[in-house]
Amino acid sequence: MKILDKYIIKSYMITFTTVFVILFFIFVLQGIWLFIAELAGKDLDLFTIIKFLSYYAPTIVPLVLPLSILLAGIMTFGSFAENYEFAAMKSSGISLQRAMKMLTITIGILAIVSFFFANNIIPEAQYKFINLRKTIVQQKPAMAISEGQFNTIGSSTIKVDKKSGDNGEFLDGVTMHVKNTNLGLGANTIIKAKKGLLTSEEDSNYLQLELYDGHYYEDVQPTNYEDRNKLPFAKSSFKKYVINIDLTKLNQAEIDQGDITSEKMLTIPELKYTLDSLQNNFDKDVVSFADNLALRNDNIFYKKLQKTQLAAPKKDIMVKDLLSIFPKKEKIQIIEMAKNNISSTDFSIQNTQIDLEYKSKNINAHWLAIHEKFVIAYSCLLMFFIGAPLGAIIRKGGLGLPIVFAMLIFISFHFINTFGRKLAQEDTISPFLGAWMASLLMTPFAILLTYRATNDIGIMVNFDWITEPFQKLFSKITQNNTN
Repeated sequence: MKILDKYIIKSYMITFTTVFVILFFIFVLQGIWLFIAELAGKDLDLFTIIKFLSYYAPTIVPLVLPLSILLAGIMTFGSFAENYEFAAMKSSGISLQRAMKMLTITIGILAIVSFFFANNIIPEAQYKFINLRKTIVQQKPAMAISEGQFNTIGSSTIKVDKKSGDNGEFLDGVTMHVKNTNLGLGANTIIKAKKGLLTSEEDSNYLQLELYDGHYYEDVQPTNYEDRNKLPFAKSSFKKYVINIDLTKLNQAEIDQGDITSEKMLTIPELKYTLDSLQNNFDKDVVSFADNLALRNDNIFYKKLQKTQLAAPKKDIMVKDLLSIFPKKEKIQIIEMAKNNISSTDFSIQNTQIDLEYKSKNINAHWLAIHEKFVIAYSCLLMFFIGAPLGAIIRKGGLGLPIVFAMLIFISFHFINTFGRKLAQEDTISPFLGAWMASLLMTPFAILLTYRATNDIGIMVNFDWITEPFQKLFSKITQNNTN
């Protein structure tokens, strides 16, 4: 490696390290504010807080690393151009492409390291992060429930009017809404109690909620569809009622807000294995529902024919109206049965559609998790080939103009990436396109900047090929009017 290559790599890595540490510290502080409700007021020791932040820190590397590479590239190459170091290189016969050669290899090695980091370190860190959050909740279980507001716990929501006791384990005015296990039916059980006690055992995945002096109201879903219009319900009271709360589903909404989901805790081989199982189950559900639906609809008239003991029409006789072979009384019964069957089928289709959509989104989320591990590595190279040529073109180092360009580019990249991921999660576009949308849109921009920087064209784009025909036409019109 030549002295010039060592100088360029050293200058870049010093700037990159400084920028990375500063941005990393800023994002960690942002994470503290995000989870301040889980840390404050629980008498946690300093070691636990450090572990909490150390497990959270790897999850922000995919954000900090590309931004640091982009900003370091603009600042370093902008400083070289501003101090006429590139002019000295060119006068010695060294092009920008040659100056970037060894640094490009260095960034390529960094991209490979980032891939293995995203595939091995981040899933392990997120797994430990969730377990640590569960442990913190076990230390003071009542802190999982905020006073005076509804808190989501698995398939239920709970609200308490007041908490008391050393650890806030004594509850007053408890209200619970338990959601129906059937999708789309909403909450079907409401529990109200005057008092409550929240306890937990060490090394247990459950919290125990004991309710005293209360009653519950439950909607009943009868098997007969016609009886559902009567809205039956059950109501009862109790002196003591015990509920076990699964900690693995505790505050699931908050975990999702922290961008921590089950697929993000898996490596690529584990994701592929899980995807194979999810896809097989999805295909089986689709085939099973279709078969059951077709079987139920095919049997409606056949069963009625058996009950009425009517002989089926001969094969050589065409029956234009199937109802014509039944008496009037039987016709009415068949029509009513058909109406009920249609309503039941429509209800079944809607519920199955919701269930299949949820499973499809889960499959897409696992595919996104696979693609994002590769996107992290590619984004490192992409940001370098945007930042380094842009710095050479604008010829400004320091922290002024480079930060403005870096933030505009990175915010655009992050916005497009988030937008594409949301579309893929909703099954609007394929997971591949959703994960790679930002990279695909930014790649031509990186190629254009690299081409212009290596050929000393500059950042200005020549649009004469568009305006020149109009100028000629306008000149001819003006000349004809003058004549």
